[in-house]
Amino acid sequence: MTAPVHPAPAAAPAPPAGSFGAFVAAARQAGRLVVQPRMGMSDPRAMRAGLAATRAADATTVGTVTLDSYTRVGDQAAARRALADGVPLNGYPLVTYDTAVTRSVLHGIQDHDFPVQVRHGSAAPQDIVAALLRAGLDATEGGPVSYCLPYGRTPLTASVENWARSCELLARARDHGAEPHMETFGGCMMGQLCPPGLLVALSVLEALFFAQHGLRSVSLSYAQQTDPGQDEEALHALRRLAEELLPGLDWHIVVYTYMGVYPRTPGGARLLLEDSARLAVRTGAARLIVKTAAEAHRIPTVAENVAALEAAARAAEAERDRALPPAAEPAPGPVPDTGVHAEASALVQAVLELSPDLGRALPRAFARGYLDVPYCLHPDNAQRSRSYLDTDGRLRWSAVGSMPLGGVAAPARAPRLTSGGLLTALRHVERRSDAAALDPSPAHRPLDDGHRPPAREPLPEEGR
Repeated sequence: MTAPVHPAPAAAPAPPAGSFGAFVAAARQAGRLVVQPRMGMSDPRAMRAGLAATRAADATTVGTVTLDSYTRVGDQAAARRALADGVPLNGYPLVTYDTAVTRSVLHGIQDHDFPVQVRHGSAAPQDIVAALLRAGLDATEGGPVSYCLPYGRTPLTASVENWARSCELLARARDHGAEPHMETFGGCMMGQLCPPGLLVALSVLEALFFAQHGLRSVSLSYAQQTDPGQDEEALHALRRLAEELLPGLDWHIVVYTYMGVYPRTPGGARLLLEDSARLAVRTGAARLIVKTAAEAHRIPTVAENVAALEAAARAAEAERDRALPPAAEPAPGPVPDTGVHAEASALVQAVLELSPDLGRALPRAFARGYLDVPYCLHPDNAQRSRSYLDTDGRLRWSAVGSMPLGGVAAPARAPRLTSGGLLTALRHVERRSDAAALDPSPAHRPLDDGHRPPAREPLPEEGR
């Protein structure tokens, strides 16, 4: 694998006290999984109440301020009109509000024991980063690929430039004694039906991009997919690549509870949430972004978010108690190798060979089809790759296009995916979870049943 593209010491220094990274590191050292909601309200009083309830939850939590859609696309005029007309937004309009308003939302709640992260979804986050820094915040998330391709038609080259400037702006918070933190969203690309090797590669590449532009504290994301064994393998692969390519950085792994079509029954939703918490513990992840039982029907209330945080924390504690001696540090064990690491490594290597500058390499990789996200309609995506669910519910490639996976991933001869077949695949986890909740017999066993796929023999090219 090519050497890291940023200068770094051989060992990662401890993050400074009071930083987002330090809080997560301390919780992990104490054997606690950090749990975090998706939460954003346009009314400052409601946003403050949501943060206060998150802090008071019976769990180790960090706060979230999720921004509204107008702010995400830079339409501050529309956000101002909505506020003036008393129209609720689907998130907090951070850029529109005066800095004093946001500081009042955070006052007495955000501190060293309760850091707060801003979540947004923007391909042009410069104004967002400037506003969060003015408000006294220094943690956010996204990425030049993951907050561009799925969300609009912004050219990838423009997103890369926007994100380079935003990272450099955020990094300057160190001048004021902070250690800013950035989380990749690359491991959540499209939310579902993206084979794990590509998710892992995108998460690693975005983390490398952040480091190249001055950030020293990062987290690498991965969204729970359709099979717990495959997810476990993917998270081990993500950790291996991070250890190899991110020396000298403070980093941790964050798992997202399933982001696709969510179970419609409360029991099914609970099973899926608890499964994601157990997955995080088994793989040594440090943080979990939760979903609630209301996700299939509406935006959750604050109380529902708190219930999800506490349920995830209980499941994580039970998994740790079951699998590890008291106070033991997570030590992820070996998992069967079905090629996820080999796929991710091949993709990362191919991109790094295009240019030592990730700002150049990423657009080139998509232009050549070296990175190609299935079912993503962005003009800069080649749209030649395809995936499917096999009979065991594992994500597989049916076509890899020009991605450099020859000898690593052998696309299967899957039936042509019709619109009906796509809808069935998209609802696979929903239906399985609801069935498990309604009928706990072996035929409808909950997702995390200890199943592991058989290991395969490595292909000859993988030893090179």
